[in-house]
Amino acid sequence: MTTFLRDTTTVFSREFAPVVREPAGLLFEMGQPLLFLFLFGSLLDGAVGASWQWFVPGILVMMCLTGPMGSGYTLLVELIGGSMERLMVTPLNRTAMLVGRTMKEMIILLAQAVLIILLSIPLGFELHVAGVLAGLAQLVVFGVGLGAFSFVLAIKSAPGGTLFYIVSQSIMFPLLLLSGVLLPLETAPGWLRVVGQVNPVTYIVDAQRALFSGDLTAPSVLYGAAAAVAVAAVGLHLGNRAMRKGV
Repeated sequence: MTTFLRDTTTVFSREFAPVVREPAGLLFEMGQPLLFLFLFGSLLDGAVGASWQWFVPGILVMMCLTGPMGSGYTLLVELIGGSMERLMVTPLNRTAMLVGRTMKEMIILLAQAVLIILLSIPLGFELHVAGVLAGLAQLVVFGVGLGAFSFVLAIKSAPGGTLFYIVSQSIMFPLLLLSGVLLPLETAPGWLRVVGQVNPVTYIVDAQRALFSGDLTAPSVLYGAAAAVAVAAVGLHLGNRAMRKGV
């Protein structure tokens, strides 16, 4: 266990160092969520009941999808360039490589989520501390699974990389649109509501909105937690196996 923790810390430090050296990249990544928050959110203000309590969780889920889902890009670059091959001959634990990379993505996600929440308070968002903390914890679990899936896709896409872009983009946007992140599914056609019910992101979105409204006992919170844990468990299993066998 000591060796695993040491290797995980080593990988995390290696992955996080470029972020510390170039923090402007984080601000650039925040451009789209901030535009949605200030422009699209303002358009919805008054159109949806308790609009900011409804809209801010959707923005955070969107960030959770676009961030961790794209996290495999750095691994893909290393696989194509050959640096990952050199790293694999070291005695580092391969599971620690997966966990360390995933931890880096989660730290970034949490920092961005906290910034969005703080900026939304002057706009009318009501801060329910317990619900926000529970919601962020659920997002981290969900993001861990998404990040692991992204790493699997990067490994399977090497050395060309085309598969990574095609699959990640073709999956991400349907998951977003069919989860009610930006617009309520209640007003959608019946067939879209049916498709939304088999989308795991839908349950995450519903749970986040309940938690951020301070309702910790809503049934949707349990369904969202189950969906997040399921995605994380499957993602980590496939990611660990791919990291051990596929690199």
